Amino acid sequence: MSVTVRVPAKVNVQLAVGAARPDGFHELANVFLAVGLYDEVTATPSPDGPRITCEGPDAAQVPLDRTNLAARAALALAERYGRTPDVHLHIAKDIPVAGGMAGGSADGAGALLACDALWGTGASREELLDICAELGSDVPFSLVGGAALGTGRGERLMELETGGTFQWVFARATRGLSTPAVFREFDRLAEAREIPEPVASQELLGALAKGDAEALAATVSNDLQPAALSLFPELADTLAAGRAAGALASLVSGSGPTTAFLARDAEAAEAVAAALRASGTCRDVRTASGPVAGATVV
Repeated sequence: MSVTVRVPAKVNVQLAVGAARPDGFHELANVFLAVGLYDEVTATPSPDGPRITCEGPDAAQVPLDRTNLAARAALALAERYGRTPDVHLHIAKDIPVAGGMAGGSADGAGALLACDALWGTGASREELLDICAELGSDVPFSLVGGAALGTGRGERLMELETGGTFQWVFARATRGLSTPAVFREFDRLAEAREIPEPVASQELLGALAKGDAEALAATVSNDLQPAALSLFPELADTLAAGRAAGALASLVSGSGPTTAFLARDAEAAEAVAAALRASGTCRDVRTASGPVAGATVV
């Protein structure tokens, strides 16, 4: 018997970052949108688990030990229900690795749901979300999907209404960026100024609710973008190429280095994608729409 869970990537249409807290995390107002790029996590009984294998683009960069969020999810669920974590977790990756699209968090949420189904633990949604929050700031949203506002360090979610589907283009960079390194650079760049309390943009939430791509484009923002560009200046060329190709908005996705481009419609998204492929500023390009459902047994 095995259980496979499909789990989506995310793009942050707003990422407002507050000052560092005493615990080292930052207060956030983080507006997530789940998009149709997916990892799949398959859980199969194994006597020597948790065991991790991985395939797909950049699979060699994925840790296969107990630092992997999928392994940690299996261990956390097993501990909560007093059982051994006897599972093999196979990850089929399509979400960029170290790309700011929550691929690792997606794998954690996918593994948690797959193990719950495989073991028949019957955990409630609230229990699963509680474990997700222990695993990492983005993991709860990977479970929930759709659109949501994350506060605290991003783990406290309020689901949001959306009035339509948004078309996106994602350009994968030639190398990754470490999320902790980007936050450290954010802190360095912010040393000389006072950082305001992070607050969700009401205009942006209204644009999501209406399904208005142009209004959303006028309000997207990412406070981590200057830090990502400081560490990876070449991303500015990719952002410029997407804007020149007609994207309504361009931004670094989360902590980067994947760059995201909002398009007017599916046809415009394909045109932006073609221009980015021809620009020589990125490794590869994908199109996807959102919002989509969160982690789902398939």
